[in-house]
Amino acid sequence: MKIYIEDLKFDCIIGILDFERKKEQEVIINLSFKYNYKNLDNFIDYSEISKKIERIMKKKKFELLEDAIIYIEKYLYKSYNIKKLKIKISKPNILTNCIVSLKNF
Repeated sequence: MKIYIEDLKFDCIIGILDFERKKEQEVIINLSFKYNYKNLDNFIDYSEISKKIERIMKKKKFELLEDAIIYIEKYLYKSYNIKKLKIKISKPNILTNCIVSLKNF
């Protein structure tokens, strides 16, 4: 099976610039991963994962998108039996003429 969590949006402190450390900004997270579904006993609750990612981002107040992705990646691999995790974090309002994103590979 493959789970997709797309366009998970919330506000948090993220960035290294002074104004980014003072005021929350919108982030959008997209992720996907594979897991071996057998029955209800190994079901992965995607709503739980979504809530946990938001809590992590709000609590940690990462300076860099890179650090956020690495932390979330380690957390998900440690907490769930998943494979081929892909994470993309976007900051849609940091620049006026584009959306800035970072994706693991």
